[in-house]
Amino acid sequence: MILQQYKIVFGGTMGAGKSSAIKALSDIPVVSTEAVNTDLDAHNKYLTTVGIDYGEISLEDGTKIGLYGTPGQDRFDFMWTIVCQGAIGTVVLIDHSNPDRLKDLEFYLDAFQKYSTNIVIGVTHIDEQKDQLLKIYYDWMSVNNRHHPLFAVDARQKDDVLLMIETLIASLEVQSVAAEIE
Repeated sequence: MILQQYKIVFGGTMGAGKSSAIKALSDIPVVSTEAVNTDLDAHNKYLTTVGIDYGEISLEDGTKIGLYGTPGQDRFDFMWTIVCQGAIGTVVLIDHSNPDRLKDLEFYLDAFQKYSTNIVIGVTHIDEQKDQLLKIYYDWMSVNNRHHPLFAVDARQKDDVLLMIETLIASLEVQSVAAEIE
């Protein structure tokens, strides 16, 4: 039985690196529900998550955080409600090489804000599509009055993923202190 004190969810587009991010960060072998990708129109990767990925990280004080990856395809959105229940925050990963990246950003922010407003955005595959880099995301968020931390990340790199997790936790701590002051 999987027991942890806290939960962080990884959501976003298929192929953005949710499974890779959890594998990069997890202190335990990742439990994965990958299957052969039958939606090659959406992404040409061989395997894709159809249930959840699960990993775990232990903080210095011994606190365990469960890392849950959701499937990227919206046909599995029923899983998002289940996985997001009780989460302290969400990492939304967007594949910058996808031409519809801003539509993806809007879709996944709208979808996951239903469960938590504590969201960090990671933009992956910057190296594959070097036009405009993060400016288009900052401009989009400004026009749409969205305020979330945004990072260019390599989901395979532990330090990049850890930065997003630390940002989620710091944001939660700030919200907690602000609530005490009110």
